[in-house]
Order: sequence, then C-alpha cells, then structure tokens
Amino acid sequence: MHVSKKEIHLKNRVVRYTHTEVGSQTVCFMFAGAGYKYDSPLFYYARMMMLRNDIDIVRIDYTYDAQTLRKTNEELTDIMMADIDPVIAEVLKSGSYKETIFLGKSIGTLPIANVLMKREEFATSKMILFTPLLRAKSLFQSLLASSHQGLLVIGDQDHHYSAGQIQQLQHLHFKIEVIRNADHSLDVGDYDARQSILFLANVMEKLQQTIRSTGLSQTFIH
Repeated sequence: MHVSKKEIHLKNRVVRYTHTEVGSQTVCFMFAGAGYKYDSPLFYYARMMMLRNDIDIVRIDYTYDAQTLRKTNEELTDIMMADIDPVIAEVLKSGSYKETIFLGKSIGTLPIANVLMKREEFATSKMILFTPLLRAKSLFQSLLASSHQGLLVIGDQDHHYSAGQIQQLQHLHFKIEVIRNADHSLDVGDYDARQSILFLANVMEKLQQTIRSTGLSQTFIH
C-alpha cells in the first residue's frame, strides 16, 4: 500500500488530496461533510472496507468557511466542484482505473448527486450517500432520475430525513438504510454508544454488499 499527499496548484488556490494506492483498477473518491471529517467513524471504517476489497482511495481535503457554507446548495455545489474536478481529472488521466465509486457525507453528497451522477462517463459508477441532504430540491430530483447502483444511509432523526421522500426513492437501484433514532452524524439516541456502534457495523456490512453486488432498490429500517 502506498499513501501519498498531493497538491494541485490552481490560479488562486491549492487543492490538496490524499491518494491511497493498492494497485487496483477501481478507485473510490471520498467527499467529507462540513464538520464530519475523514478521521470520523464513517470515513475511517469506509476506508478500511475499501482497502479490504483492494480498492484505491482518493480523499479530497477541502475546507469552507461559515460564509461559504451559508450559500445556496447550488452555489456550494459549484464551489466544491471547482476543487473536486481537478483532482478527478488528475487521478483518472492515466487511464489505469476502469471503475469508479463516489462516497460522500452530508454536503459531500451535493457534488455527487448534482453533478457527477449526471455525467455520462460515470453512468456505471456506484454512488454511496451517507446522510444526504434530501430536503435540497436539486439533490432529491437528481436521485429520482438516477439509474445508478449505490447505498443511501440516513437516520430518521436527521433534519434532512423525510419518510415521504424515501418512499419515492423505492424504484432506485439503491440499497436504502434508514436508522431509527439516529441523527445527522448517525449517532443513536442520547449518547447510546453501544447501539451507535452496532448500527455503524451494519452500515459497513451494507457498504460491503454494495461494493460487490448488483440489483434493485431495497429499503431497510433498523
């Protein structure tokens, strides 16, 4: 395994990313949330799951200030894509990767749903959405029109959760995991560490199934 920290120098900024290589023909691009970073549990164990399946990983190290995060979802998507696109182009330019996976948490699901899902070159990519911003109209409409395989995980106490929207997504080629009493961080109840860890393990099991499987949507409520 080779881990390298890299930089892309653009006109007015530097975009940094971490590339973990195990010699795979599949790469997973990871997009963190605003406050949920790559050392947080979902990303830590998702990285472990990718490595277990011999998948290379690219984590883009963007950060945005409070003023930027208050912009509309469409504006924020454009800002994020300005950081993400150069990295994707750099990583894929050699042609060594035959398959791509995109994994995002919270605001990290915006570029996936609003842009990457709509690109023909990623029509067969798998999409992993942890706590997506379902109440964002553009994101939800993009999901409704998607034919991708993937995994969507959200807690029913997440302020972005809507049972009606989840019902409308039943036709997707997505596994949908709804976690009872879980918030936007997928923490369960009032600091219920044991139950949160059990659900995290279940999410990783579903991630493993998604990486390796094909098929129509399934919805699980735990």
